[in-house]
Amino acid sequence: MNNENLEQKGSGLGFFERYLTAWVAICIVIGVAIGQLLPIVPDVLSRFTYYEISIPVAILIWLMIYPMMLKIDFSSIVQATKKPKGLIVTCTTNWLIKPFTMYAISAFFLKVVFGAIIPEALANEYLAGAVILGAAPCTAMVFVWSHLTKGDPAYTLVQVAVNDLILLFAFAPIVALLLGVSNVVVPYGTLFLSVILFIVIPLAGAYFSRKYIIQNKGKEYFENVFLKKFDNITIIGLLLTLIIIFTFQGDVILSNPLHIVLIAIPLTIQTFLIFTIAYGWAKAWKLPHNVAAPGGMIGASNFFELAVAVAIALFGLNSGSTLATVVGVLVEVPVMLALVRIANKTRYWFL
Repeated sequence: MNNENLEQKGSGLGFFERYLTAWVAICIVIGVAIGQLLPIVPDVLSRFTYYEISIPVAILIWLMIYPMMLKIDFSSIVQATKKPKGLIVTCTTNWLIKPFTMYAISAFFLKVVFGAIIPEALANEYLAGAVILGAAPCTAMVFVWSHLTKGDPAYTLVQVAVNDLILLFAFAPIVALLLGVSNVVVPYGTLFLSVILFIVIPLAGAYFSRKYIIQNKGKEYFENVFLKKFDNITIIGLLLTLIIIFTFQGDVILSNPLHIVLIAIPLTIQTFLIFTIAYGWAKAWKLPHNVAAPGGMIGASNFFELAVAVAIALFGLNSGSTLATVVGVLVEVPVMLALVRIANKTRYWFL
């Protein structure tokens, strides 16, 4: 994939992405209303599960993840050997720092600072959701953040591809370790099954789809025609998933509306912290701004589609853990846009 095409793909926030926070808020209202006014809907949906995984939600999550996986050109990973420092920064931040700071910050706020407000059992559920969120670095939206900070699109692709490969092997062990520390009982079989269902299978499907289409119809057709067929599919799948989730979350939200704000506080602090670490490290290593900014964005943002999927698979649609991952979706766009502005205003640091 050449730089020009990548630039075109990251040509700014689309209609759905730009107002993602508003759409999520609308989905909360719709989902809660359905759950409260039509309780038969969540009752019926709860019957379609397999090994604790909701079949309707699994289908929607595939709609979210598959288009993003299609954008990954794994042959470009070879290019990373020419500029390894940027990969060292993002991979170290994402896998050796971020999950553990997420656990520490979230545990401090949810169990200590807000301990008098949030019951301990519910705090543990929220903490589990935060950990799942923190162990999944962003995939698709990074291309948007990279473009908005005038990042190197080819190198951003390499960073995302390498992180997705690491995700295959590191996500499950890190989540299991940290959830074990937080005294949450982890159904390990479901955890690994969810990784296979929501990472391995769509990644393999996207890889072979990409390879087949490029071989038969060419790269230009794949990038300019085939990929465009999936425009907005990820966001639509996400919004429909949220409506289903919130049909089960109505009682929790109506009973604890303050909890959404309380969960958002440590998630927001964590986002700014991780960006500062990666961005500052890149500056100290004298990396160019077009590598440093996207590198900080990858660590700061989250693969929230995966996080929601795993939380649902592990703890169910109506769990506090799932709610915590959804709050991550709610704060993602406004917080990341704030970081984009910070990165653009500090571009002169790297001159």
